[in-house]
Amino acid sequence: MTQTGPVIDGHLHVWDPHRLDHAWLRDVPELDRRFGLEDLDLGGAPVAGVVVVQADCRPDQAAAEVDWVRSLADGAAAAGPPILGVVAHASLEQGAGCGDQLASYAEDPLVVGVRRLLQDEPAGFALRPDFVEGVWQLAGLGLPLDLCVRWHQLDEVTRLVERCPEVTFVLDHLGKPPVRAGAFAAWADRLTRLAGLPHVSCKLSGLTTEADPDQRTAAGLLPYLHHALAVFGADRCLFGSDWPVAGTAVGYRAWFDLVVDACADLSVADREQVLSGTARTVYGLAPGDLSAGRGTTWH
Repeated sequence: MTQTGPVIDGHLHVWDPHRLDHAWLRDVPELDRRFGLEDLDLGGAPVAGVVVVQADCRPDQAAAEVDWVRSLADGAAAAGPPILGVVAHASLEQGAGCGDQLASYAEDPLVVGVRRLLQDEPAGFALRPDFVEGVWQLAGLGLPLDLCVRWHQLDEVTRLVERCPEVTFVLDHLGKPPVRAGAFAAWADRLTRLAGLPHVSCKLSGLTTEADPDQRTAAGLLPYLHHALAVFGADRCLFGSDWPVAGTAVGYRAWFDLVVDACADLSVADREQVLSGTARTVYGLAPGDLSAGRGTTWH
């Protein structure tokens, strides 16, 4: 199938463990080094811009992470696809106490959303009153919240989304379905319930690292992509690579081609929605010419 139009990668990471403290990298030796866009091999995928998502550095370094990404975007020697925006860490569990952090992000043209990793938190964390209060503050700031959870947490975050109808949410990595365990139906039911709420979108990303090597095939992964497209619709699905994490499982171009394959039966307009339009909408990226970006310089 021929790809048309420019592509926005809605989920990509950069990090430098010598600059910021990413404790989790010490448990993943193959990733425990600097990854900048100069290391990105698109394999010819027509990516015209990327959204960089926070990479779980120490919470007190969140602002420093945004500033470092800004230096990558604006530097004279900027490499790789242009950075269109950053999804920054926000300590939402502080409730009203995170107000200054969120206000600062809302005034920063590079910050297009926030994320507070939930995947390793105990049951009930996302429904704690202080966390819900922090999430509620996003409604008045126009900042969407990325939800990075494991599939068994989908019911919990569905209740969170129900409680915050004025906040825009973006589910990362299809909710990390249990591909290894083959529990497709249990995940699919939960995803369908979440998709019934109109203010949440879904990233087609991060699937290969949830699968064993012999499952990283079209036959093994397309059912998950097709289900997400069916329940969310093209206007609420967006492409993401999850590079370089996903690079431990599959090459960039292979994942891009699989997502394009999943969109084979869509109209050209819907395919372009998945590959760029939804990212523009949920992250408030500039319409029209991608080179307009949002507060970034193109090289």
